[in-house]
Amino acid sequence: MKIAVIGKGGSGKTTLSGIIARSLARSGRQVIALDCDVNPNLGISLGLGLERTTELAAIRQSLDEGEAEHAPGVEELLTRFGVEAPDGVLLAVVSKIDQPNPG
Repeated sequence: MKIAVIGKGGSGKTTLSGIIARSLARSGRQVIALDCDVNPNLGISLGLGLERTTELAAIRQSLDEGEAEHAPGVEELLTRFGVEAPDGVLLAVVSKIDQPNPG
């Protein structure tokens, strides 16, 4: 199952995404959360705290500025840039997905 949350700024997308991700993880599902927002704060909603969320955003910024290379695939992305959040949610802050897997 894939779920995307979109909408206007300030409408509660990040909060809703965190609730959905943690709820699914608590029910035993494997959850990978990708924060693609220009202001990535999903880590806060998932319980990582401000400092760790800021670190993840800095990784993304270094990628955007060309200081680091993007991961060639999903597994590498999660290994290099993913972090486990409370309830077992795996979070990655991403700037772009070059070749999405439509499966």
